Amino acid sequence: MIEVVELCKSYGEVEALRDVSFSVKPGEIIGLLGPNGAGKTTLMKILTGYLQPSGGSARVNGLEVLENTQEVQRVIGYLPENAPLYPELSVQGYLQMIADLREIPTADRQRALSQAIHAVGLEDRLTRSINTLSKGYRQRVGLAQAILHRPNLLILDEPTNGLDPTQIVEVRRLVRKLAKHATVLISTHILSEVEASCDRAIILMAGEVKADAKLSELAATADAMVTIAATDNDEMVLSTLATLAGVRNVAVVAHDDGRVRIRVHGSTDRDLCPEIYQLVRDNDWLLHELRPEVRTLEAVFNDLAAANQVHGGVQ
Repeated sequence: MIEVVELCKSYGEVEALRDVSFSVKPGEIIGLLGPNGAGKTTLMKILTGYLQPSGGSARVNGLEVLENTQEVQRVIGYLPENAPLYPELSVQGYLQMIADLREIPTADRQRALSQAIHAVGLEDRLTRSINTLSKGYRQRVGLAQAILHRPNLLILDEPTNGLDPTQIVEVRRLVRKLAKHATVLISTHILSEVEASCDRAIILMAGEVKADAKLSELAATADAMVTIAATDNDEMVLSTLATLAGVRNVAVVAHDDGRVRIRVHGSTDRDLCPEIYQLVRDNDWLLHELRPEVRTLEAVFNDLAAANQVHGGVQ
């Protein structure tokens, strides 16, 4: 659905994007994650044909964006950070205008309007002026215009920006519902947004891709957590665990209620849990817990940020 190869974009001396490459398969829900100024919005504007790159290429649905801009825009539903709404219009009047602009055939128009309105829950707001709606409902109107023509690709730039917690949950639910019929690319700097809505994350920092993987892969580590009943000799336990092949180091995390929790740091991708379990049995330690260590997306993001040299960026 999307194929980006060595994409670059400069604003004078500022490099907003630097050799960005990735691909997105049909049906995926991708979180484009990064701090403000990472280049997320610049990338989305290039994919939607609003900006011309300085180098590289971008293809959507098999079409080169630069060479087939209008054809690409016909298969994309786009919700920019500030939804393109006309506050003086009613919800129904605005969506009918969008249907005209999208050149939806008259025979299909009523069905398209009805499906979009029901999908985002605007049935009881159709006659209301947009300027009387809450921000959450204005976002719904923005989503409705983005899906009105049943696009193959839905691009959402900060879809929950400025919403209250209840509205955020509603928009997330809508995104998951809409993803049943389209590939979705969501730009955000909110980590929980990606964890709640996406299957995969592409992390941009200073205009470069720093990570691109499924969330489960980003969360995976070579470490394990083991909790056993406290012994009289923690050092002996640590040194014994350290003898396992593939163990880089071992450390006590906490003592709690007669138990000791230990993190075993692995040096390879091999799952250490089976061998730790056997070692615990061989030494007659009372086992309370044994599990692979999983990193949060926040930990992944912070590790990448710490390793990344600070550059000037353009959002």
